[in-house]
Amino acid sequence: QVQLVESGGGLVQSGGSLRLSCAASGRTLSSYAMAWFRQGPGKEREFVGVISWGGTSTRYADVVKGRFTISSDNARNTVYLQMNSLMPEDTGVYYCASGYQLTGNPTGYDYWGQGTQVTVSS
Repeated sequence: QVQLVESGGGLVQSGGSLRLSCAASGRTLSSYAMAWFRQGPGKEREFVGVISWGGTSTRYADVVKGRFTISSDNARNTVYLQMNSLMPEDTGVYYCASGYQLTGNPTGYDYWGQGTQVTVSS
């Protein structure tokens, strides 16, 4: 059974940083695309970024480009989301997802974590 478990969320001031982790079991992450999505209060779930199988390429939403970085540690079967220069509009529940497509469409992912809350205060 595949499980994705996010951690690292919390409360941070505007301009601060957080690093989220997504640890997987039951699936070797290096063989799949791994994405991060987020859902803010009263908003639709939105794409944040994705890293390809093997970590050879990444893609980001325009709103986080230059501030967020996705990386992977194959030995730990874990994917990370480093978030810098955080803004209040980055507040939301952050989810990692695993799938077969390098896409920003959530339907391209078949396993999801439970989410971790990120709150950025102004």
